[in-house]
Amino acid sequence: MHHFKAGDLSSKQQYKFISGSVIPRPIAWVTSLNEKDGVVNAAPYSFFSAASNQLPLLTVAVLRAGDKIKDTTRNILEQKEAVVHIVNVELTKDMNETSAPLAPNETELDRTSLSLVDSQTVKVPGIKEAKIRFETKLHQHIPVEDENGQIVTDLFLLKVTDFYFDEMVFDTEKEYILPEALNPTARLSGNQYAEMGNLFSYERPTE
Repeated sequence: MHHFKAGDLSSKQQYKFISGSVIPRPIAWVTSLNEKDGVVNAAPYSFFSAASNQLPLLTVAVLRAGDKIKDTTRNILEQKEAVVHIVNVELTKDMNETSAPLAPNETELDRTSLSLVDSQTVKVPGIKEAKIRFETKLHQHIPVEDENGQIVTDLFLLKVTDFYFDEMVFDTEKEYILPEALNPTARLSGNQYAEMGNLFSYERPTE
């Protein structure tokens, strides 16, 4: 096997190795509100997961560029709210367009034909075309520091207040999300994405 010591690698190499190995990753497509300018920002983040089976918590890691924070980070810290969407294959091109580095007073959604829908519990609107979305409130913000004490990542724990599932991806009788109907987009590395392949199951051991 090829072996590398982390201390011998540049930060770019470390990122490439992690983002290329921890795959496939789901994508959190996050809308947040710049209330000062009345602008809804939208951006995708693939360092994204869930955090608890006791609380409805999502984790979203927003990487910093040097000491500069992202619009999403600023908006969540100010408003304490966000809407997180699951990206499906049909929306991947629009999602990619919203990764453009725009100014805080510009909305990435202008680069798409997507529409917004009002939320019930938070001020931040959601993306209507997404088949799954979660209204969330900030549960915890964890600034992740490097060895020099500089913040390199803003890790958010977001508590879901409202769940939305399109009829085609939700089994109302069993309360299951139907993965094949959702057809979620997975993030790989570089400019690569993937869609779901064959499904298979194993029964978990009970003893």
